[in-house]
Amino acid sequence: MQRSGTGSEAEPRGTDGVDHVFLALEKELAVFLRRARASSGEMARAVHPGLEPAAYGLLVQLEATGVQRGTDLAVYFGVGKATMSRQLRALEEVGLVSREPDPADGRASLVRLTEEGLERFRRVRDARRETYVRKLADWDRGEIAELARLLHELNVSAES
Repeated sequence: MQRSGTGSEAEPRGTDGVDHVFLALEKELAVFLRRARASSGEMARAVHPGLEPAAYGLLVQLEATGVQRGTDLAVYFGVGKATMSRQLRALEEVGLVSREPDPADGRASLVRLTEEGLERFRRVRDARRETYVRKLADWDRGEIAELARLLHELNVSAES
């Protein structure tokens, strides 16, 4: 894959002055994000009927990290502390996460999935993974790995 403008098969701008490469990217990302939001809502409700769509992403991150400060989660997702606190409180109220004092800073708390939260999350995640396996059955595994790598790069670039 080439990252510089030299040797690229796609012209940077069409004769109309529009950058069609980025226009196509914007369109496909808009469709993807719309579908992802709907899917996150379905998955969050499958974990617990009262959850909002953003909750599923929090569960994904907490499963990956094991424990994390709420402020770090807010930074990771690019939301305010108050928003994150509200979302975590909702998860705590239904017994999916617990908070404990951070031994390094008594003013902060660490958030982790409860046993029930981990079990419910993994059940939904595994079912979702099976859906991906079915939908991408005719894709080459290398293409799937490349898509995952590129999405990771996109997410990393969004952090900066």
